[in-house]
Amino acid sequence: MFLIGQYDSPFVRRVAIALRLYGLAFEHRPWSTFGDADKIAPYNPLRRVPTLVLDDGEALIESTIILDYLDELVGEAKAMLPRSGADRRKHLRICALACGLGDKAVSLLYERVLRKEQLALWVARCQAQIADVLGVLETERMKVTMSYWLGDRIGHADIVVACVTRFTREAHPQLFDAARYPALAAHAGRCEALGPFQEIVQPLAPPKG
Repeated sequence: MFLIGQYDSPFVRRVAIALRLYGLAFEHRPWSTFGDADKIAPYNPLRRVPTLVLDDGEALIESTIILDYLDELVGEAKAMLPRSGADRRKHLRICALACGLGDKAVSLLYERVLRKEQLALWVARCQAQIADVLGVLETERMKVTMSYWLGDRIGHADIVVACVTRFTREAHPQLFDAARYPALAAHAGRCEALGPFQEIVQPLAPPKG
């Protein structure tokens, strides 16, 4: 199977890190949604990443769907998301908040890069959403006394929060102050010190037209 997308995307990166942590072999095709849209289209008509193409040709889109498939593939014992119950809902809530934050951070980056004159109302709205979600995630992480969100074993929530934190810090440094979000900064640092995070990383670059 092969994974489409560049690792400067927090969503592509979270999938690639999960693949590595699961010990699943994959080929990486670092296609850009701007410069390589025509290459992506046959696999994903939305021309979005991540897209994971399986050995039989089936193409999975969106990181949440891809990770659901990977969890099923490796089995309940290895899956980085509880199968059911309150812990699963808690984990999914953190994932949803982090993914929403990532979406807004990406949108705000595109607004800055692709528009000569930014829409002030849209920028203010995105910035408010980013700040509010960072505040909630900081509060939630401060409550956790364990190494990771649900214990001593890393999970999908931990991965996506770390990936989105890195992206936000790189794309919008004025919106992320480690002194203001010490729990998130410490969490991201713990994750980024792990081998798969150090291996699967790409400095953020402006999208290509």
